Amino acid sequence: MTNPSADDARPATAGRAPAPDPSQPAPGRDQGPDAPEPGPTGRPDPAETAAVQAEAAAAQAETAAAEAEAAASQAEAAFAKAPVTAAANGDQPLLRLVDVGKNFGPVRALTDVNLDVPVGQVTALVGDNGAGKSTLIKTIAGIWTQDHGEILWEGKPVRLHSPKDASDLGIATVYQDLALADNLDIVQNMFLGREPVRHLVLDETTMEKDAKRTLADLSVVTVRSVRQPVGSLSGGQRQAVAVARAVLRQAKLVILDEPTAALGVTQTQVVLDLIRRLRDQGIAVIVISHNLNDVQAVADRVAVLRLGQMVSVGPLAQYDSQSIVDLMTTGTTRRLVAAPAGPPSAQPPGSSSEH
Repeated sequence: MTNPSADDARPATAGRAPAPDPSQPAPGRDQGPDAPEPGPTGRPDPAETAAVQAEAAAAQAETAAAEAEAAASQAEAAFAKAPVTAAANGDQPLLRLVDVGKNFGPVRALTDVNLDVPVGQVTALVGDNGAGKSTLIKTIAGIWTQDHGEILWEGKPVRLHSPKDASDLGIATVYQDLALADNLDIVQNMFLGREPVRHLVLDETTMEKDAKRTLADLSVVTVRSVRQPVGSLSGGQRQAVAVARAVLRQAKLVILDEPTAALGVTQTQVVLDLIRRLRDQGIAVIVISHNLNDVQAVADRVAVLRLGQMVSVGPLAQYDSQSIVDLMTTGTTRRLVAAPAGPPSAQPPGSSSEH
């Protein structure tokens, strides 16, 4: 009988790795520098695990915040370049106001006003007495210079120091008093201050032809003669002469201050038709009016001022008369209608169609 060899005497498990203990963590797993320390039982401490997870979540939140800040910076830079880009594409508004403010001593008349005035559209500027409408249009007209903010004309920054600066750009303002000389005839009023001269003599023939043509283009047919004194005209006819004078000077933007104030029904209709013809000729129009029926009749867009702030700007379809009154008196409304589908119009930061 032979003796068993040394190999035969080994146990069946000899030379094999011992089976892993389920209660012990696998080698190489969670052994990083942030891994939680094992507890008394060999398992990770739940409190330590929660602390590590919270630290990781905080790091992710910090990364997300940094990404959001970078995105905001990019958006701000994109807006700063927007007027230039829009100008290159031909889509920029004719006039853009960005954060325009005006103070008179301690009185703040305008506060961070943002407004776009598109080409070939009628923008109705409405607001209660003291809302800042007159201050705003006089700032656009160059009578006053804004204290801060920027005015962009055809995508380029401009600084208006005088009415002549505005007129040279193509901005014409027809104030409520019309600034007409009653003792002069229509032709003389339309060319007042810029009369053409030929051989050192006023070129009356050219002036009369240009006056007739301009009035005909605006379909002003109620005037008996371009040589009749302005003092003999009705209110609607006087308004038509003042607008024709602005068009004769090749205005790109016409601002009308209360054009239908103190006019009868027939004369009001003449003025409203005149505003539509300006729009049809591709001229931008700003109408300041307290008459919401007139606003609803001719406006394409509505801008509401309240206490020197622009509280709402948007297409006319978003507003009814009551919503405009609400915005004028309280600065807010719940009656705005959803804007029709389509590409949103560019608005400077701070402006909106609802507040």
